[in-house]
Amino acid sequence: MLAGIDTIIAMKGKKIERLNLKKDRPDDDTILGLIMGPTGNLRAPTAKVGKTMLVGFNEDAYREVFG
Repeated sequence: MLAGIDTIIAMKGKKIERLNLKKDRPDDDTILGLIMGPTGNLRAPTAKVGKTMLVGFNEDAYREVFG
């Protein structure tokens, strides 16, 4: 699922976390903590835009990515 992804932007309410997978080199638990929900499913909404994965919703973050 993360093949070709360089950045993850995970949003919960007004909180936004950005991970640069090439620079930060986070471990699997860190990544899973951001993209998986409490039921073990991928958090929604999730969108892959180029080399960026958006997880969750924040209007400002979406505006930044989509223009």
